[in-house]
Amino acid sequence: MMKVAVNEPDLCGNEKKYLDECVDTGWISSEGPFVERFEREMALVCGRKHGIAVSNGSAALDAALLSLSLPEGSEVIMPAFTIISCASAILRAGCVPVLVDCGNRTWNMDTDQIESKITSKTRAIMAVHIYGLPTDMRPVAQIAQRYGLKVIEDAAEAIGQTCYERSCGSWGDISCFSFYPNKHVTTGEGGMILCDDDELADRCRSMRNLCFIPERRFVHYELGYNFRMSNLQAALGVAQLEKLDETVKKKRHIGAKYQRLFSGLAGLELPLHKTEYAENIYWVFGLVLGDEISIDAREFTKRLGPLGVGTRPFFWPMHEQPVLLDRGLFGGERYPAAERIARRGFYIPSGVALTDEQMEYVACQVASVLEVS
Repeated sequence: MMKVAVNEPDLCGNEKKYLDECVDTGWISSEGPFVERFEREMALVCGRKHGIAVSNGSAALDAALLSLSLPEGSEVIMPAFTIISCASAILRAGCVPVLVDCGNRTWNMDTDQIESKITSKTRAIMAVHIYGLPTDMRPVAQIAQRYGLKVIEDAAEAIGQTCYERSCGSWGDISCFSFYPNKHVTTGEGGMILCDDDELADRCRSMRNLCFIPERRFVHYELGYNFRMSNLQAALGVAQLEKLDETVKKKRHIGAKYQRLFSGLAGLELPLHKTEYAENIYWVFGLVLGDEISIDAREFTKRLGPLGVGTRPFFWPMHEQPVLLDRGLFGGERYPAAERIARRGFYIPSGVALTDEQMEYVACQVASVLEVS
């Protein structure tokens, strides 16, 4: 039996060389030269002025929200279908998350629903690019301009992706990335904030570094955080960025092959290959079980496990998160599209190191489980 991990990164470039350089020079802390280089090169990829490297993607969201200094109680519109880090960052900034359902096929925020959620307390929209297709950013930008709202762009799953041929990560007033091992660029852990505003960038840099002040290092006028990225992490990031075009090409190959392998199977909804504004980058390859399949995604993946196929469930909707309901949020709210794909959706092995043989094995095992379901 073959065993196929849900993700395996590709570390076959200059990763070891750059890590050796860190060790040989002794620059392993956050003050090493690879940090600034990674910030500069990541900003260049997305056409932004500033890059601020941080310890992880959740820290990037936290620092981004805090740096905007939104008034206490401000409402931030966000997707119901996403990772909890997005809602957590909003709450930690003293703001209130307001949810929008996702599209049944794109899995991204349904932008047609945004305007109806705007109130006198709305101050920002958080757009999150989901699973390889971006949110349609043109209407987000137009609505934000019309109402004077900030745009926070979570592009963690869209490194190397574009929307209307413009880089994801270039649309927000402030944009955030994650470099977890399953991302197109990985540093093990790590994150990045991108923006064009000098003052906003300075505030993010201060926030990630305990709010030290240049004149008197250990005198503080504000409480900050240790969100720093190490030189070792940044060295990995620089090496990974060198292969980004190759990685995107490989991910699209994986997506296209899975599309062919699953094309004849009834009972599976496959990811959209493209929309009018983007071609899928297949950060992961998600499957949604049709309503005619008698079991849900949890049971389906449980059956794939003994066959050697690694899987992950889809995100669980924000309005059904116990920790948020306990805070009195989202009581009685329903988001049918998010509820459906959370229960019927999962993703299969799709890491950069995946081989054609492994994909064929995965498809065969999915088909075998589908046949008896």
